[in-house]
Amino acid sequence: MSWILLIIGGFFEVAFASCLGKAKETIGTEMYMWYGAFLVCLIISMLLLMKATEELPIGTAYAVWTGIGAVGTALVGIFVFKDPASFWRIFFISTLIVSIIGLKAVSHS
Repeated sequence: MSWILLIIGGFFEVAFASCLGKAKETIGTEMYMWYGAFLVCLIISMLLLMKATEELPIGTAYAVWTGIGAVGTALVGIFVFKDPASFWRIFFISTLIVSIIGLKAVSHS
């Protein structure tokens, strides 16, 4: 169950980073709504990370959580915010995914 909470927390990390990107693109009330969504996603993400670390080693949990956030945010950047998708960018995103899977595979929890 801790791994599921950690993965969901990682998705909320992607969501809070994406909210910052959307807030940057808007003005007025809509901007503040995106900042509000950022705060909600941030709190949920942190609470899920905190819950997951009750059973998982902190080093592994934090690395996986930030890895999910980094990969997810990079992909959102490419598909939503039209960031460049060069060969090397995709290559290093792929190495992050392999590293996340490797950490899960060698974890004893």
